[in-house]
Amino acid sequence: MMTTDGQTPAKVAERLGDDEIHVWRLAYDHHRGREPLIHMLAAYLGQPVAAVQLEDSPHGRPTLAGAHRDAFAFNWTHSHDEALIAIARGISPGVDLERMRPHPKALPIARRYFSPDETALLESLPEALRDRAFLEIWTAKEAVLKALGRGLAFGLHRLSIAGSSEWPVLGRLEGHEAGQWQLHRLALGAEHIGALAWLGGPRRVRLWTLAGAP
Repeated sequence: MMTTDGQTPAKVAERLGDDEIHVWRLAYDHHRGREPLIHMLAAYLGQPVAAVQLEDSPHGRPTLAGAHRDAFAFNWTHSHDEALIAIARGISPGVDLERMRPHPKALPIARRYFSPDETALLESLPEALRDRAFLEIWTAKEAVLKALGRGLAFGLHRLSIAGSSEWPVLGRLEGHEAGQWQLHRLALGAEHIGALAWLGGPRRVRLWTLAGAP
């Protein structure tokens, strides 16, 4: 594995600071399952692939297990032919990715599962801008739920996203102090939309791309 600027993930891993989050962008083939994730985790652990042990939380989030359980936290997501992996120490990051595509049912979904403010925003937009705005809200919500260690079953209506498209903020999270959370929009170009979330103070987000990713 090599980054687009000629570095290995193992070399990048050596520079993971306690005030950073590393996010990796890579090509993905669903036939490979968790193989790309395992290889990346091995690079950060400085261990062979066979040494990586994972276990799933009650809500399905994979975590490190065994001797390396507390080395760092990670989260990953994939959409079509691309994936993102987020790695950090001291926090549990949540990351979500969607490929840009038409969503003819965006408004019905929003009216059922989004907050009134989120729905009103989507209703106010011209149709040409609505699909992207819908996915920006969706990925931000998903990233928070993943960082929380929960899935969609927690309920999209129990949190709301405020702020702007470029600088989203968590406006409300039922049962939690929303102001203690961070949201970060990932710059992935016109074809993909990604969001990163974590509970804690601001951190430097570093985005790396593996050679071969779109």
